[in-house]
Amino acid sequence: MERFKVNKRLAIAETLPGSAYGGPGVLEREIERIFSSAWLPLPAPPNECETVLPFELLPGCLNEPLVMTRDAVGDVRCLSNVCTHRGMLVACETGSMKRLRCIYHGRRFDLHGHLEAAPGFEGADNFPRTEDDLTSISVGSIGPLWFGNLGLDCDFQEWVSSVMAIVGFLPFEELIFDAEGSQTYTVEANWKLYIDNYLEGFHIPTVHKSLAAALDVSDYRVENLPQGSLQVGVVSHGQPELPFPDSHPMHGQSIGALYFHMFPNTLMNVYPWGVSMNHVNPIADQRTQVHFHKYVWRPDLLDQGAGAGLDRVEMEDEAVVEATQKGVRGRLYKRGRYAPSHEAGVHHFHLWWTERFCD
Repeated sequence: MERFKVNKRLAIAETLPGSAYGGPGVLEREIERIFSSAWLPLPAPPNECETVLPFELLPGCLNEPLVMTRDAVGDVRCLSNVCTHRGMLVACETGSMKRLRCIYHGRRFDLHGHLEAAPGFEGADNFPRTEDDLTSISVGSIGPLWFGNLGLDCDFQEWVSSVMAIVGFLPFEELIFDAEGSQTYTVEANWKLYIDNYLEGFHIPTVHKSLAAALDVSDYRVENLPQGSLQVGVVSHGQPELPFPDSHPMHGQSIGALYFHMFPNTLMNVYPWGVSMNHVNPIADQRTQVHFHKYVWRPDLLDQGAGAGLDRVEMEDEAVVEATQKGVRGRLYKRGRYAPSHEAGVHHFHLWWTERFCD
């Protein structure tokens, strides 16, 4: 794995080689070394009417069967959806249930995953054990945004603390999911290429003419964070700005967008109107699904400033990312160099990736 190493000195570092973006065995190794212990998006928990919600975590990649539950007092759990007897799925559909029951042999669990009954196991020694309960995974939330972690590479507060230190003053609890403004895109490229493109404003003037008109590209900046990075979008006078309180370090700056990358594949874009989430999910070594979810707290500010025309920006990004995928997989491409004043965030992500992938 030495061929994937990246020098820690940005000024002399070379980028990842083309083989990192779809070479043999790369995605399989990423699944085990990165995604199986990363914080990943979860669906919104079931409401009071539907207490059980089965789903797959990172479909097409991890494919981990899980189930979200909400008990009578409102406590939310995320559990393995695999029966501890023979591996049958426990919950096969969303619904209102007081317990989980495996339809294969009748084993029953409460909504916290504890085994309640196991028909046919009378006389079994050392039974039941803790292993016979459904495994509960770690979860965390920012307003309506829920995340889960199978292996706990870091705890939730460590993962989100640097982000919330910057935007925690905003009313995340008031965000309302906009189903009509949310959609899924399929990109014919490796998931890291999509992240790489997101992590730099270098291409904004040449690729995103409308976004460049809304942002002061000369004042665009990147700040590396312990669990990701931040790009700060300054806007011209008269455009919607984020309402920083007097005590905030960014108070007085005309900032119309904050773009957060949260390792490995969560992108959170904060605008005056609300938040858009891009969940960048690999489904093959050179194919990615991007789930775009829109949450709004100021609908009157939609389609203004840096937060406007996001679908057009997405299409422009996908075109260059897919063309880049063809380029980096060419036999004549080896490695590039980082532009030090523009690509510190890309370098930061590549270092994080190589530390986990190569060690």
